[in-house]
Amino acid sequence: MILFRLVVAPTKMAMLELHGSDEAWNDEEDALCLQSNVFAAGAQGATAAFVAAILSAMAEPLAGWVNRLLVKRMTVGEALKEMNFKLMANFFLTTFPTNMLKFPVFEIINMAMSFTAVSAGLSGTISGFLFCTAMLPVTNYRFRKSMGWEIKPALLYQAYLPTVVRDILYGWARGFVGVALAKVFQPQTFLQDAFVFAFVIWAACIISSPCNEWRGYTLQPKDKKLSFGEYFKPVNYARSTGIGATIMGISLFVGRLITPFAESAFAYLKGHPVVGVAILAACIGGFKLISGGEEEEEEAKTEEPAAATEEK
Repeated sequence: MILFRLVVAPTKMAMLELHGSDEAWNDEEDALCLQSNVFAAGAQGATAAFVAAILSAMAEPLAGWVNRLLVKRMTVGEALKEMNFKLMANFFLTTFPTNMLKFPVFEIINMAMSFTAVSAGLSGTISGFLFCTAMLPVTNYRFRKSMGWEIKPALLYQAYLPTVVRDILYGWARGFVGVALAKVFQPQTFLQDAFVFAFVIWAACIISSPCNEWRGYTLQPKDKKLSFGEYFKPVNYARSTGIGATIMGISLFVGRLITPFAESAFAYLKGHPVVGVAILAACIGGFKLISGGEEEEEEAKTEEPAAATEEK
């Protein structure tokens, strides 16, 4: 699921109005326009991935925390005990390259769908199916990384059916709820638009949450798998869904507000690539240094009891 939606070109219908009639368009012009805008969407999706990686450095570890609520059925206190800065630092190093894959793909699909005459709900449904089918290995890689589980190629398409149904339902819900709320609230300012956007995300997460629970049930390790009756309890469902949807809504709300400033910063970095590379290298190096230092501390703590036992 993307952090924010880029609008990089008008739809075909808007362009038709600009030209005055359908006759102004022929098959060759359609193809060229679609091709150029799809490539533009991919390029801007890649730029968005830089922004998302920084924001996700804080949001994604929380997603890993929610994964513990979803799959392991932990309490909030138990999940918090398993989270530490080492996990956050390591997961940032996973977030950046996976965002560079996921963002351009979604934007290309989204831009291609904008050239069709289908409704917003159907467009979201098709986008959800295509995106899930193409990006499920990346989604499962990030999921298993956040859980600290072994990553095997055979498991990268695990839980395809519940995931694709969830993403289709989520895509449809975003399109349907987005149009409905825009008509009801009619946001006039950027801040109002961000609030409506956040509520659309929250509502879409709630609507698609039964399939997310189904996905979580499917992803349980075989040796620790809970029975159907133990897993599907109202309190567990309310906890994982409520927290997950709220975190997603807040994260994307903040992301929408920060986007103009972040885009200005990255526009500067495009003109000064050396500065951008230096900042990126410093961030990655800092995360590795901190996470490596914590690993050494943990190893030292483990060795101390062993040394004491040998002395006795």
